[in-house]
Amino acid sequence: MTDRIRLDGRVAVVTGAAGVIGTATIRLLAERGARIVAVDRKEADLKAAIKELPVSAEALAIAADVTQEDEVADYVRASVDKFGTIDAFYNNAGIEGDIKPIPQYSLESFRRVLDVNVVGVFLGMKHVLPVMLKQNKGSIINTASIAGLMGSPYIAVYSASKHAVIGLTKTAAWECTGTGVRVNCVCPGLIDSRMLSTIYQGRNGGNAPMPIEKMVDRIPARRLGHASEVASVVAFLASDEASYVTGSSYTVDGGRTAA
Repeated sequence: MTDRIRLDGRVAVVTGAAGVIGTATIRLLAERGARIVAVDRKEADLKAAIKELPVSAEALAIAADVTQEDEVADYVRASVDKFGTIDAFYNNAGIEGDIKPIPQYSLESFRRVLDVNVVGVFLGMKHVLPVMLKQNKGSIINTASIAGLMGSPYIAVYSASKHAVIGLTKTAAWECTGTGVRVNCVCPGLIDSRMLSTIYQGRNGGNAPMPIEKMVDRIPARRLGHASEVASVVAFLASDEASYVTGSSYTVDGGRTAA
């Protein structure tokens, strides 16, 4: 019997691959048999992220800025040139931006967050979808956030960008009607990461340690999430086990949005 969770021989492109969630995801996808194209703006961090992947991953590291259409087109082209196809695309690159109330937020910073988190996701789908539609199969997974499902003080722009990612995901899923291409997104909650620490410090003057016990009081799971737990959902959505799943937003938040 075929193990439908396996990704043997499939080609997975992951943006933001040098971040904590991106790195956890390329490791898990590689463990399940995928060949990996790792994309990130930070070349040194990217090389470190792929260093311990198995030889079977045939890992290709590409330094690229997801906000630049020519660079997006280049990483898609390079993936197809090397492997002949793209089976799974984890459209994951993103930034939190400044942690400030709306009246203090500069237009320049606002546009930068939208550029990375929305334009980057849009451009990734724009250039990967033709590859998948041509072969009539593939899975795209976008990184949204529980901030795309609710409001949260001092991260209004980040929240707005993640609401947009969910809208792009649902619309792309509809546009792939009648094809073998699926489009979904993951919505991580409070994940133990540099980003969570940065957001907390921005809200509290930059000096106070994160009060983990207080933070998890509002999470039914009573703990922070791990990057590996987001990666597990991404790997599921990339696999044949998710063959009837499209247009969905998967929360990975320990129940934080259950209320």
